[in-house]
Amino acid sequence: MRKFVKVIGLVLICLFVAGQAFAQDIELAKKSRLEKILQRGELRVGFEAGYVPFEMTATSGDFVGFDIDMAKEMAKAMGVKFVPVNTAWDGIIPALTTDKFDIIMSGMTITQERNLKINFADPYIVVGQTILLAKKHEGKVKSYKDLNDPKFVVTSKLGTTGEQATKRMIPKCTYKSFETETEAFLEVVNGKADAYVYDLPNCAFLYDQQGKGKVVFLDKPFTYEPLAWAINKGDPDFLNWLNNFLRQVQNDGRYQVMYDKWIKSTAWAKDVQ
Repeated sequence: MRKFVKVIGLVLICLFVAGQAFAQDIELAKKSRLEKILQRGELRVGFEAGYVPFEMTATSGDFVGFDIDMAKEMAKAMGVKFVPVNTAWDGIIPALTTDKFDIIMSGMTITQERNLKINFADPYIVVGQTILLAKKHEGKVKSYKDLNDPKFVVTSKLGTTGEQATKRMIPKCTYKSFETETEAFLEVVNGKADAYVYDLPNCAFLYDQQGKGKVVFLDKPFTYEPLAWAINKGDPDFLNWLNNFLRQVQNDGRYQVMYDKWIKSTAWAKDVQ
C-alpha cells in the first residue's frame, strides 16, 4: 500500500511540474515579438539604406533591394503592414534592443561578438570580402596577402566586417575607414588609396557601374560571411517562425526570383540614387 501511495505521489508531482512548465511556455509565447507584431498589425524592419544591392533608396524615394523585397514578403506572410525604419549602421543593434523596430534585415553578417547581444535566424545568403584594386597594381597584387604592407592604403566602411577583416587579415596595411561604401571605393578610383575591401555583391556592383577600366576586381572571397536576420534574445517563437519562413521562400521559387533580380542582375541600377 505504501509503495502504491509513493507511486501516486510521484505521478502527481510529475503532472504538477509538467503543468507548471506548460504554463511557463504559454507565458513565453504570449511575450513573443511575433504576438506583438500581429497585435500591432505592423512589421517594423530596421536597415541602413545604401548597402548595394540589399537596401537602397530609389529615385522615387522608396526603399528597394533584396532585403526590402524579402521583408515585404515576410510582412505579407504575417498578414501585416511592412514599415521600413532606416537607421544608421553604428546604432542599428542598440535601436533593435530598445524597441525602435522588430527585426534587423540589413545584410548583417553573423559574428560571435554580435551574437552576444542579439540572436540570428539561419543565414539567407553567404558572401565574403573581396577587393577592388587600383589599376596600377594589376598583376603585382594578386590577393589580400600582398596588401599586408604599410605602403598600401586600404579602405572600407566604418563598423563593418570589411573593416574587421582588413584589421585582422591585413594588419600591416595603412587602413582608412569611411562612413559610406561609395566614399571608400572612390578613394581608390581617385588614386588616394590602393584597395577597397568589402562584400562580394557590393564590390561586383561598384565594379560593373563605376570601376571597369579604373580598378581590378579580385573577386575570390577571402572570408566566410553568412548574412542573417537579427532579433532580440529570448524569443524562440519568433526565431522558429523566421527559420520556417526562410525555408519556405527558398523552396517555393520566391527566393530565386529576388536573387535573380537583385544579385545576378544590375538592371535596377538606373532607378536608384
